[in-house]
Amino acid sequence: MSNSKFNTKEAISLVLVITIAHSLLSLPKKLLENQKSAVILNIAYVSILAVAFAYLVYKLMKSFAGQDIIDISEFLGGKFLRNLLGLVFIAYLTFTGSILLRNFCESIKIVYFPNTKVTFIIAMFIVAVVIVCSLDFKSSVKTTYLIIPIVSLSMIFLFISNLKNFSTDRMFPILGDGITNTFITGLGNLYSFGGLLLLYFLPPNLKDPGKFKKVAITSIILSAIYLLITISIVLFMFAYFVKIDEILPLFSAARYIEFGSFFQRLESVFLLIWFMIFACYLSIVIIFSVEIFKKMTNLKDSKPIVPFFALLLFGTSLIPKNYAVTSFLEADIYPFVNIGIIFILSGSLLILANIKLRKMKAGG
Repeated sequence: MSNSKFNTKEAISLVLVITIAHSLLSLPKKLLENQKSAVILNIAYVSILAVAFAYLVYKLMKSFAGQDIIDISEFLGGKFLRNLLGLVFIAYLTFTGSILLRNFCESIKIVYFPNTKVTFIIAMFIVAVVIVCSLDFKSSVKTTYLIIPIVSLSMIFLFISNLKNFSTDRMFPILGDGITNTFITGLGNLYSFGGLLLLYFLPPNLKDPGKFKKVAITSIILSAIYLLITISIVLFMFAYFVKIDEILPLFSAARYIEFGSFFQRLESVFLLIWFMIFACYLSIVIIFSVEIFKKMTNLKDSKPIVPFFALLLFGTSLIPKNYAVTSFLEADIYPFVNIGIIFILSGSLLILANIKLRKMKAGG
């Protein structure tokens, strides 16, 4: 990526696309299941904590100007730790990317293509993503930057268009199952901010590294606003939504939009937009996996290995037997993996690296 550095707005869009991709599937339903009527209060609460964590990441990485977490891990523990952490991140990206890919394609199959094999739908995504990733990295970033405003505006439109269907009584009692569930147990909902992962890789790829703080804080604030909008749509529209076997909750909300007899069935337009944003998400997963591997192996040209990582994503997405398994992995396993790698493992590594750096400076 060294020859394809991107500006502040493009960097923010990369972080946002992770949150958006997750919100299209089971994330809203899982948050409602956990927090019930207190979900909006909880998201506002964890959003503040996520912004604070983003600021902490900025402060910890500030001492290692122009380096990402892979470089920092090499400083801390040599090539062994660098390669080990690289494998962990590649495994994480492959796991999350493949699960979301499978779930999204399973949902598309159920809604529109019940007679089509899910393998074929996944393959179409993979082919498209390989073509995109084989181009210059900058083109993928610019595409994401252009699509993010469209997705954001469509979500605002979805919110406004369904105001007549809202019942704000569903946000009461405001503390849901109580203070403990909202503020203590609810801390686990920090996993909603999966875009925090990319903050660990942004500094070397920014045109203006001095804007890293702005990127970190702004991207998480915008992610929080987006989450609040999407969660509000589902909460206010669907009574006891989490108790029914529903897929793509935002797609279900789009089906309620009507403007007379002419503008109906707009959910297809939303689905087209979500197709694009999901392709951008998969492109980012593959590109960052490739770049991590490139650092681990000191490869000069990473383009030849793009198809390998695409096939890895494809193969991993086919491992679960059915939609129920992938839904379980996304809703119940992914949150723990996310918290463990993004917050605990990576945060601890940065803290230890800073301690080592200070000891080296103190020692002369």
